[in-house]
Amino acid sequence: MKQLKERIRINFEQLTKRQQIVAKYISDNTEKVAFYTAKELGDITNTSESTVIRFCYNLGFSGYSDLQKLIQDTVLSEKQKAPLENYLNSTGSIIQSNHLVEHTLTEDIAYISKLSSSINEEYLQSIIKKIIDSENRFVVGFRSSHAPASWLTFSLNVVIGKTQMYRGDTDDAIYLISQITDKSLVIAFSLPRYTQETVTFVKAAKKKGATILAITDDELSPVGIHADYILKVETPSPSALKGMPIIFSLLNVLVNGVAVTGWDEVQKRLEEYENISQDFSPFVKPD
Repeated sequence: MKQLKERIRINFEQLTKRQQIVAKYISDNTEKVAFYTAKELGDITNTSESTVIRFCYNLGFSGYSDLQKLIQDTVLSEKQKAPLENYLNSTGSIIQSNHLVEHTLTEDIAYISKLSSSINEEYLQSIIKKIIDSENRFVVGFRSSHAPASWLTFSLNVVIGKTQMYRGDTDDAIYLISQITDKSLVIAFSLPRYTQETVTFVKAAKKKGATILAITDDELSPVGIHADYILKVETPSPSALKGMPIIFSLLNVLVNGVAVTGWDEVQKRLEEYENISQDFSPFVKPD
């Protein structure tokens, strides 16, 4: 955001008083502006849409959409900067403090607590209902997102079934996409660093009319901007090494919500699952 703030600083004195109000708001709330229309920004700052647009022109942008694109691109690039460097720095602090258990678990608890306070119960229930009501479900997640995607696929298959995970090279993407309809739900994991294959799959599914649920760290992530529903999860960086407890806590809430909401059907399915398990005998029997 430094580039934009520096441009505002350099041009600030040349702006009108009303444009300076817009400039101050954008400088203090840069990421929020990515979600506002020019009219909404004018209303929030008690100026006007035309003032916002003239402000953009005076800063050298071709229009308000040009300003928003710069903000969105900057947000995404900053999300992906030096995750391993962050890990080295945080791990180094543990070595110096010599409090491994306290440091690690306190950080996990803090992030899980933050996640808990950020979840809107009504919104979560609408997502749970969509999961249950969907004709079938497809889960996609690569690299650091593979483990939570795999666990969610397994868990949803246990409680409600008809859930399939796209595994990239080992699956036929074209076949999977052909099975997607406007009654399908695609659950896409997209965490830094974002993988292009997830975005490609989501775009193809969207063309088929599927509903998209993104589990991501930012509304502006490459998958987030295509999603119908977003579950935002903030983790320590890098998420692949330090964020799994928080991500799995969110998934645990999601699966429990599905089980509780459709409990009668879930009970029947679990009984059937157990009966088949007994017949198939995949587990070691006690002596």
